[in-house]
Amino acid sequence: MSFAEFLAGPAPAARVPAPVRALWHDARGEWDQAHALVQSDPGAAAAWVHAYLHRREGDDTNAGYWYRRAGRTPPGKNFSLDDERAAIGEALLGEPG
Repeated sequence: MSFAEFLAGPAPAARVPAPVRALWHDARGEWDQAHALVQSDPGAAAAWVHAYLHRREGDDTNAGYWYRRAGRTPPGKNFSLDDERAAIGEALLGEPG
């Protein structure tokens, strides 16, 4: 299943990793639910999604902290939030990107 198909589908099963489920919630404007899924997860994938969520929120300082925790470089200002969500989702689902 592609990330686009995943986003278009019904609520993801609990077996889907929390960072991926968080992206599904984010795509529906459910920032609080998305944030709750990654907030206490110590993994790098969760930190990457956490960074993206704070970037979406407009909190670049907090986003920078989480990008560093994830071992990722923040995207440039010309990289849209939707493009970043897709890139993260594709990477986490193992899609060629």
